[in-house]
Amino acid sequence: MHSTHQDAKTPYIKHCAKLEQTIMTKPFEVLFLLFLAIFSTESFAQKMVEYYEPLKNDSIRVGKEENDFLPFIQKGYTLMMPASKRIKGVLIFLEDSKYDKKNRSSKQMYTYASEKDFAVLSVSTQIPLDFYFSKSSMISSHKLIREVFDKYNLPNNNIFFLGASLVGHRAMRYIKFMKQSDLKFQLKIKGIVICNFTMDFTRKWYQHKRDIRINRIDLWEPKFINYLLETNLEGTPKTIPENYHNFSSYSYSDEKNENVKIYKDYGVRAYIEPAIKYKLTNQLRTLYENNSTDIVAFLAELKLAGNENTELIVLQPDDNPFQKKNTQSTWDATNKDELMDWIINQTKK
Repeated sequence: MHSTHQDAKTPYIKHCAKLEQTIMTKPFEVLFLLFLAIFSTESFAQKMVEYYEPLKNDSIRVGKEENDFLPFIQKGYTLMMPASKRIKGVLIFLEDSKYDKKNRSSKQMYTYASEKDFAVLSVSTQIPLDFYFSKSSMISSHKLIREVFDKYNLPNNNIFFLGASLVGHRAMRYIKFMKQSDLKFQLKIKGIVICNFTMDFTRKWYQHKRDIRINRIDLWEPKFINYLLETNLEGTPKTIPENYHNFSSYSYSDEKNENVKIYKDYGVRAYIEPAIKYKLTNQLRTLYENNSTDIVAFLAELKLAGNENTELIVLQPDDNPFQKKNTQSTWDATNKDELMDWIINQTKK
């Protein structure tokens, strides 16, 4: 028993002796390797900054029922800066500080962005699940963005907006608002990364009317969204279609689709996950009740408007390992390394 234990230690003892000999006979090589290890760690180090205001003790109505209220959330931002003193660009996510957990999506880009000397900024208003119906929300986000750029000396160059679900929708609304405003501080946007979100809110309203009628899924979201649409857009697509067209980045029922032209000068990469069988089986939804329909049509209209710098990535069932298919899981399944390569290529155009 003793000899077996000794034999097991013998290779380890030899290894230590060999290592000691190497350090004694080749100190330069050892120091060089140690320097490389430290340098590579420092190269991709990240500096995190977070600022969120105290919670406002109030709530907003989000439905017709007595208890349909949501409390306000924390307004503020989370910023990741690479260790490099020369930041080459900024990735911006308009993430909800509560329901998006401040940086649920953006933090997935931290490693890839820092390796390429990009900062990543996540910004939230105080409105829970904010659809950016009001100018005040967009102005709030704009002031925070400007504050961060000034305070941390971020370069106003190579700016990209990214996001799935409401994060992506907010980006489209913010970009439209800024292009139509006369505010002095304007971001120099290079590209937009679209990921599985609603662009046509006329279609969305009808989708949720059907959801409510057939009653085969949890109806909180359909009722919540349609209530907000009808309240903030002052009616339904049947009674005031132009308000829905104006609120949408793209709308199939809008023959003019003037909003599409707002994005014609940006590089656009779009991720969709039709998940047709999953939606049919679990939600009894058709191809019409699918965000992919909006995004493909939006890209077609962009090309008609003269934008040749677009790309569509279609996630197949094997690309997404998550059992539950939704907008967030689509983003989680995207290849972030490849996405960062696309971003870098856009900066060279």
